[in-house]
Amino acid sequence: MPEYFVVRGTVEHGDERGRELGFPTANIALRDQSGSVGDGVWAGWVRRADGTPIPAAISVGRRPTYYGADGYRLLEAHLLDFAGDLYDETLVVWLGAHLRDQQAYASAEDLITALKNDIAAATQWVANHPAETLPAAGESPLGEVRRVEA
Repeated sequence: MPEYFVVRGTVEHGDERGRELGFPTANIALRDQSGSVGDGVWAGWVRRADGTPIPAAISVGRRPTYYGADGYRLLEAHLLDFAGDLYDETLVVWLGAHLRDQQAYASAEDLITALKNDIAAATQWVANHPAETLPAAGESPLGEVRRVEA
């Protein structure tokens, strides 16, 4: 049976670095700062408050290119084919396929190349895993990462 990690959280203002790089993200603070579950880049889905599912490439971790091991651990979801304001909206995020571990890049250009590859991989994964097949998210405290089965 397929497993997912699910996070429910409110989109917070960040440093807008993703937007500057051309990949805006919805940032959700995580309760678990130890990084014991789910760090890396993921393909998955985001459900908006109105129930609309949107495919996403999702990073979970400390943003090592800019903050090293000392950064605040958070979830950053880049919603594919989406433009709009999500600040203060509560989202549900399904992490479906771990694409790669987080890593630090030597330059913004190297990071942008990796992000483009991540988006291509996430696009392929969501095409094969439609939102209709997602397991129920259930209820949980904001920012808590939980494992659910399909």
